[in-house]
Amino acid sequence: MSAQLVQEKVLRDPIHNFIHVQDQIILDLINTPEFQRLRRVQQLGITSSVFHGAEHSRFGHSVGAYELARRVTEYFNQYYSKNNGRNGCWDPAESLLTMVAALLHDVGHGAFSHTFEHLFQTDHEAMTRAIITGDTEINRILLQQGPDFPNKVASVIAKTYPNQQVVQLISSQLDVDRMDYLLRDAYYTGTKYGEFDIDRIMRTMRPTTQGIGFDIRGMHAVEDYIVSRYQMYQQVYFHPVSRGMEVILEHLLHRVKELQQNQNVAEEDFVGPLLRPLFSDQPLSVRDYLRLDDHVFMTYINIWQDHPDQILSDLAQRFLQRRPLKSIQINEKTAPYLDNLEKIVQKAGYNPDYYTARNDAYDLPYDDYKPSDKKPRTQIDFILEDGTHQELSALSPLVAAIKGRASVDQRFFFPKEMLNTGPDELFAQIHHNFRSFIKNDTLTPPGLDSKNDVN
Repeated sequence: MSAQLVQEKVLRDPIHNFIHVQDQIILDLINTPEFQRLRRVQQLGITSSVFHGAEHSRFGHSVGAYELARRVTEYFNQYYSKNNGRNGCWDPAESLLTMVAALLHDVGHGAFSHTFEHLFQTDHEAMTRAIITGDTEINRILLQQGPDFPNKVASVIAKTYPNQQVVQLISSQLDVDRMDYLLRDAYYTGTKYGEFDIDRIMRTMRPTTQGIGFDIRGMHAVEDYIVSRYQMYQQVYFHPVSRGMEVILEHLLHRVKELQQNQNVAEEDFVGPLLRPLFSDQPLSVRDYLRLDDHVFMTYINIWQDHPDQILSDLAQRFLQRRPLKSIQINEKTAPYLDNLEKIVQKAGYNPDYYTARNDAYDLPYDDYKPSDKKPRTQIDFILEDGTHQELSALSPLVAAIKGRASVDQRFFFPKEMLNTGPDELFAQIHHNFRSFIKNDTLTPPGLDSKNDVN
């Protein structure tokens, strides 16, 4: 058991009002260098280039997920404990593990999050487990709870912990992680469609012998959550301008990697001591990984504006000055033109490897449990009045309509300057088609006037 604080500590939070810290171990973990680093990693990467309020960090999200786990376990301890004689199946001894796992679930996220992972083949969940079990201050604090406690926390992150109640509270289709980031992202982006009735959902959560279920009286609140999540992906996470900025960042870092690998020994070192391990052939150590954050990369990108390599310099300037690549949606009408469009870009003097991209945004809003899938999902089950269980989409026609249907947005990205060039007749003819696709493509989020489009 963790020692209780003599007096509760609170963090003021715009989503949950207060984050209540009652255990010494939680306070100690928050104060570690590894956890404090999350203040310097933005939750939504470069989405703030579109939604300017989205400057919130992984730190805020992580303590928010912890607070939800604290509230759920407190509720379970009071009403569904197996120790209180009410035929409950929740073990209060699992509460601390659940709260710690919620707090640390994102501690391994890298700078710019998923863009970083894609380019450098890192896995934030694997890095999270390495931080929890490796030579870190977090690990030393966890060991105070017992020699096997760090491994237990890591197994919850890996979804291999035997108690599925704990695992599903941290990682499922309706967990403390998703509930916090949807509300937090909606708040900071200024959007409304990510909002849902979290209090109702948490009051209808139930521990079951299979994991976590929900009282049937909370069905409409859960249904609203699914729709809210779907809308956030469509309107925020899939936004084409954010992805246009991500393409620039990805190509910029790829160019750095290429130049660094081909660099002459006599040339000036332009990656510096913090980034050098990232571009070496050796595996990145936990220590070197933890020294990287958004601020480090922004400093280097600022320096690279003056690099003699024209491509790197230009991409750095585009990124810092918010000049995203333009895009068109890839569909049956535009697909036949894409090869020609790449040639147009090259003919205009742009290297298509660095100034074009085909980018897919993918999400599966909800699906039921399919044991034959490579990564089967934990479905959302409701507990009916007779005690039997039924899966969400069997009860909700609205959820049934989107169950198993992936949302995919495929786009071709190119330099916006291409809209104002055309050196010869053939070029101008294809370019005319190019402009018509841009004109007909829907790029304006709801609530924005197309004449004042943020794109």
